[in-house]
Amino acid sequence: MKQLHEADPNLLANLKKYLDPELYGYAEKELEKFWQLCMTEFDKRAVHTDREGQPRLIKYDRFGNDVSEVWVNEGYRQTVKQTYESGIVGYVHKTIPELGRKGNYIYSYAQGYLLSQVEPGFYCPVTLTMATAYLLEHFADQELKNKYLPHVISTGEVERYEGATFLTERQGGSDVGANEVKAVPCGDHYKIYGEKYFASNAGMCGVAMVLARIEGSGPGTKGLSLFLVPWRTDDGALNGIQIRRLKDKLGVRAVPSAEVVFDGAKAYVVGDPTKGFYYMMEALNLSRVCNAVASIGIMKRALDEAVQYAEERSAFGQTLTSYPMVRETLAHLTARQEVQTSACFELIALFDRIMQAPEQATEAEKAWNRLLIAILKMRTAEEAIAFAHEAIEMHGGNGYIEDFVTPRLLRDAQVLTVWEGTANILSLEVLRLIRKHRIEERFNDKMREQLAALPGHLRPLAKPVESGLDELMESLPRLQEMPEHAQTYHAKKIANRLCDLYLSVTALKNASESERSEMIARLFLQHIWPQHLLDYEMIAVHCFDLLVNRNKKMRV
Repeated sequence: MKQLHEADPNLLANLKKYLDPELYGYAEKELEKFWQLCMTEFDKRAVHTDREGQPRLIKYDRFGNDVSEVWVNEGYRQTVKQTYESGIVGYVHKTIPELGRKGNYIYSYAQGYLLSQVEPGFYCPVTLTMATAYLLEHFADQELKNKYLPHVISTGEVERYEGATFLTERQGGSDVGANEVKAVPCGDHYKIYGEKYFASNAGMCGVAMVLARIEGSGPGTKGLSLFLVPWRTDDGALNGIQIRRLKDKLGVRAVPSAEVVFDGAKAYVVGDPTKGFYYMMEALNLSRVCNAVASIGIMKRALDEAVQYAEERSAFGQTLTSYPMVRETLAHLTARQEVQTSACFELIALFDRIMQAPEQATEAEKAWNRLLIAILKMRTAEEAIAFAHEAIEMHGGNGYIEDFVTPRLLRDAQVLTVWEGTANILSLEVLRLIRKHRIEERFNDKMREQLAALPGHLRPLAKPVESGLDELMESLPRLQEMPEHAQTYHAKKIANRLCDLYLSVTALKNASESERSEMIARLFLQHIWPQHLLDYEMIAVHCFDLLVNRNKKMRV
């Protein structure tokens, strides 16, 4: 098996840009260990969990009592233990013993990227635990934080509590303002009543962060408060919680998702009761970044599987990689995966700075952060499905057989367009940022500044990007003159154009790093801004070994 620096030098190159030398040295060493663990033990366990070892609900004990326990297989439990003990959640919030300093989200998301290549289902509980830790650290009072945060960020020194965030209700879905779960004051705490309809990590979490409406609060999202709900009481009994059933999902079967009923669950309000929705939206931004990270992880695994199969499979007397169309497909996938990975880690570096010290970030920086999260979450989720599809097609009939990983990649990828906001919801977020923050002006300034800084030999490559940016900026004033229904009709088109431009500029900025980087940029721009029916240069064919295998061989 390859080492990480051979399998994914693009990841390490991005980490080297954004981590200081001390943390990068630690990360490079520890990620190598984690990568080896992911591609061996975790990968084998993931197959078993997906096929035979899916979570199961044990509703009643032998005496007929409702115990609402979730069974998971022992291999999955071991993956859980090893992943959390690697510090994927904990070292964002506490000291890494070997360094005597904290880690950050950049390192954590690099771990998540590797984990998602083998078990994206489990990266969901990791995401929920990351969100829970963030909410506790930043918004909970000291007493609540002292009692629960050490367990949520445990790397083995104390009992671990996985986290969960419960938003979705049967009548609400994306319309969180329609939520009806209520909270009744009861001395120094509250009692929660009602049902959460899609509650992931149910039965595995030690604590859940739950949106509920305190009796007497107003309607809509402004009337929602955030509560910490322990899954069990101090004596180990269920805390007024029942699991009605587990969802029978298409993919990400490792994570138990359930319909959860609260019947007087003891709960503690987190922070200001009038800001519950705001707190959860801050955590949602974190989860959306996780979603993008999972997407580029699936993209990488699908690409690797496609390349490996094409190099080994013979058809009509030649390996698949001898054929120009196969070379074109694999080279274009390589370009798309690397550019989007680079864009995501550039976002993560900004996200980390804002999340670690939100009081130091300006409103303009926070709006920019939200824009990048929205467009990259939307695009990478769609690309994960496209990559899984291409990997299946590269395998032919074998790609459709569950003995190969490709069907699971497609099933697991499909949920990423739904989790944490669909393309429609994210496009409406982009529209709000335009209306409230005039974010398009900042976008235009940044893109033009970066295009102007390109070396002279790359400027011709940028012409379609400049034309696309011109068209966007000419269209937006007209869009804002349109009625509401017409603006929302165009929102997804605008969000996609913003993403096309951002990714194109990312590719161009990296293009000056090496001959290969320039070829990656050329291919990516061909994909986004196709100019001609015929491709006379055929870079994907002639530079295939340089692009896909990083060998300095050129085929003419």
